[in-house]
Amino acid sequence: MARSAGNRQLKSARVAAGYPTQQAFAEALGVDVRQVRRWESDKPPWPHPDMQQRLTQLTGQNVESLGFVIPAGRDRPTERRSAPVSLRGGAVHLPAVPSQSGASVQPASVASDYERITRSHRHLYWSVAPATLHPSVRAHADLGCALLAETAGRTRHTVAAALAETWLLAGRIEFFDLREPDDAGPTLLRALQAAGEADDPLMGAAILAHSAFVPGWTGDREKAGERIAAARAYARRGPASAEFLSWLDAVEAECESRCGNTRTALHLIGHAEEALTRGSKYSNPEWMDWFNPVRLAAFKGNTQLQAGHLPQARTTLLGALDQMPPSDGKQQTVIYGDLAAVEAAAGQPEEACRYACLALDQLEITWYATGMERIREVRRALAPHQHDQCVRDLDERLYGWATTVSALSR
Repeated sequence: MARSAGNRQLKSARVAAGYPTQQAFAEALGVDVRQVRRWESDKPPWPHPDMQQRLTQLTGQNVESLGFVIPAGRDRPTERRSAPVSLRGGAVHLPAVPSQSGASVQPASVASDYERITRSHRHLYWSVAPATLHPSVRAHADLGCALLAETAGRTRHTVAAALAETWLLAGRIEFFDLREPDDAGPTLLRALQAAGEADDPLMGAAILAHSAFVPGWTGDREKAGERIAAARAYARRGPASAEFLSWLDAVEAECESRCGNTRTALHLIGHAEEALTRGSKYSNPEWMDWFNPVRLAAFKGNTQLQAGHLPQARTTLLGALDQMPPSDGKQQTVIYGDLAAVEAAAGQPEEACRYACLALDQLEITWYATGMERIREVRRALAPHQHDQCVRDLDERLYGWATTVSALSR
């Protein structure tokens, strides 16, 4: 007999809120762990009002979004808005499986049709302007939620998996391309809930690792570490490929680097390289198209830069640039920005400005807020040379009408 997956929505929200185990969640709630197990079963009992409030406070979601069903004859509880502990708010209540007498059940073909659009968005991400693509991705996610209310069995499972990828893509655009981390957090929580509905641990690991960037980039090492630990736990259930595990090391390395722990970050990069060298018998999931050995080299170059190892960073970044395919314009922008930062730190303002202008050239083709962020950091580092002609020429590019209006609008 197949084992029940239980209340996936509560499980996903618990992990996203920073409680990787039922015991930790029980302690935060002030209840026995057996109570949490009952709530995470396939037929969770309706919580008492005081527990409803505590569950809402810890997860940022109302009790219905956590997989609880209001008993017959009970009034709907008053919704209390509160910020969750980790991934902030924004969760939705995923529709239940339709009953025989309820909503109409869609044919199995809707799953493959929905997946096809998801794959198209995945490919379009690398060339379409994020402000153009993002509304389409979000609308596709809304469609996926609607389809869950009209699908069951394997069809529902497939739709949920594609929905998780869709929301992950939306979160990546919000965080990396548009630099809207306050929007990315709730979106990634939606993605995690959908991955739980699909019972896809590798997708869950990918979502949790992406969510680690949000606190990692602000220097919150504790929260970033919790999410990376959860991502690794999910990856072990995968099973994960060597490339996937290498990427997890690279994500943690970037978070550690941004928190000022460059020695730890360099160690993690070394571990990531070893993982790729060893390889594994498992292959990458189709949707993991954002990482490869060249991307790892880019991670490494940035980590060396943050550690002050300028000659090594220059060599690593130039090597990555040589191997970067022309179609990967967004990553080229980031590498140009890091090379500019290397030269600025090395006291070579003309070379720094040259690389910064190459990054701006690429941004005119494909906008990438993370790349522009790198260039602004370089310009701040060039303040001692602001009267040099090369820096003035850079300012003419950096503060033109188009780039200035674009920067202010974001």
